[in-house]
Amino acid sequence: MADVLLVLVTAPDAEVAAGLARALVEARLAACGNVVPGLRSIYRWEGKVCDEPETLLLLKTTRDRFEALRDEVLRRHPYQVPEVVALPVEAGSAAYLDWVRAQVG
Repeated sequence: MADVLLVLVTAPDAEVAAGLARALVEARLAACGNVVPGLRSIYRWEGKVCDEPETLLLLKTTRDRFEALRDEVLRRHPYQVPEVVALPVEAGSAAYLDWVRAQVG
């Protein structure tokens, strides 16, 4: 089942995350996107430690569509270096995973 991926993308707010999700689903690069507000990110950027509110976007796609999805996120995202991290889905509902494949296929 490792052909299905869960992709994590952080965004500055829910509106940016929702806009990314909608564009990626409409382009059939992601089957769906879940916008999870209320994230707090602590990270180092340009030599200082930052503590900022963010929103997490969870995207479901396939390995075949990942590069195009990544490139579209990088093109649309307001951050200079956005997070785009893909994790393989090792197990899940067969019907759901089939649906993911059908939506981006």
